[in-house]
Amino acid sequence: MFHFDNSYARLPDRFYASVYPEPVDGPKLIKFNEALAKELGIELDPSDPDRLAATLAGNVVPQGAMPLAMAYAGHQFGNFVPQLGDGRAILLGEVIDDKGIRRDIQLKGAGPTPFSRRGDGRAALGPVLREYIVSEAMFSLGIPATRALAAVATGEQVFRETVEQGAVFVRVAASHVRVGTFQFFAARGDTDGIRALADYVIDRHYPDLKTDENRYAALLKAVAFRQAELIARWLGVGFVHGVMNTDNMTISGETIDFGPCAFLDEYHQMKVFSSIDHGGRYAYRNQPGIGQWNIARLAECLLPVIDEDQDKAVDVANAVLKEFGERFQAEWIKVFRAKIGLVTDADGDGELVQNLLSVMQQEEADFTLVFRGLADAAEGADERFLAQFADLSKAAEWLSSWRERLARENGADGGRAEKMRAVNPAIIPRNHRIQEAISAANYGDFSFFERLLAALEKPYEEQPEFADYMTPPTLDERVTRTFCGT
Repeated sequence: MFHFDNSYARLPDRFYASVYPEPVDGPKLIKFNEALAKELGIELDPSDPDRLAATLAGNVVPQGAMPLAMAYAGHQFGNFVPQLGDGRAILLGEVIDDKGIRRDIQLKGAGPTPFSRRGDGRAALGPVLREYIVSEAMFSLGIPATRALAAVATGEQVFRETVEQGAVFVRVAASHVRVGTFQFFAARGDTDGIRALADYVIDRHYPDLKTDENRYAALLKAVAFRQAELIARWLGVGFVHGVMNTDNMTISGETIDFGPCAFLDEYHQMKVFSSIDHGGRYAYRNQPGIGQWNIARLAECLLPVIDEDQDKAVDVANAVLKEFGERFQAEWIKVFRAKIGLVTDADGDGELVQNLLSVMQQEEADFTLVFRGLADAAEGADERFLAQFADLSKAAEWLSSWRERLARENGADGGRAEKMRAVNPAIIPRNHRIQEAISAANYGDFSFFERLLAALEKPYEEQPEFADYMTPPTLDERVTRTFCGT
């Protein structure tokens, strides 16, 4: 049983299209997140997997649901598309979780909608498993992200480059409102729609802004700051989103859409994994700049409601964009100071971090293992850190400058190594391990999927039973391209 309270469905009709999921032939439960269901107050009986699968695949629409496909537009790789919308996702409704927070329940791959643009509205098994793995990994890493409630096999085939097994992903989000949602109304000159959407977002996500003198300007700043903080945290774990289009940037500040995403193995600042990112627009290093670019697109949408005087509105927006850059830099150095064990702030810390990253790039050192090994070095054991570099002299020289910096902290180092381990994961969802799980699942073996999920539940702990997940891929195991799955 879902205890629905569907606020988005109470918005004007032009915000969405009412549409029901299209039933599938043979739904079969792959994974159900019972802990998350409990948190959401969802009462579904896992002892009846057939009934559960039918509900989560969309064959049975729960009482109180108001299924709809949300309308939005977006810049895709810099090119504006005035109408996108949920082409293969259906918002069942909203629930209030055990913390009093409103959460969306969405079926991804539940059939065509009015926004499908000649697509089949379905999802393939591989992308569904990837999204389940990475979204739950992000949660365990402490990074704001959409969550995975369930994965269900449909018993049907979908046709992409090859014939693949179909599946439905049940996604949970603080909301699915995106920058592209605002762009949908801006492209139509619908200022009333922009204002109504902004008011809805403030009520739902930023209620403290209701009494602000200019709440729409305050909304722009609040969204910008959340995105700056989020992207800094992405960079801290080596995450490359892969498709940072404006329709993939949430107003709530959650990471959304894990299609061509990946985590760095060997470090390179211009690393690209997405098979459709031919120019490196969304490379690791470029993500902050793209975040700011996306916020600029949101600002353009909000100009008419920020101030009737266009020049004044533009000045407000430009000030926020400047603050985005400042906020990102502050968050980035905060993240990386913690990663290298610094407690105090000092001039030159940014240069110290950049010098390490430069050596890592020259040596193709593993991003995760370098920082994890540095925690050992904080206790005087340099071996694991140095083992990531072919040229030990460069790494040893950096260690020397790092220790000189630590010495200036005047003893503010209580529990430094443990604090470093609390922010530098031992286990991440490495690309080759995700692919291993997907490949096995395509042959009906979900044991690799289950084991990877189990390992990722405690990413900051070194778990001997999952030691193999801590090792980087060999050259022939490296996954250099990831795919959107649409």
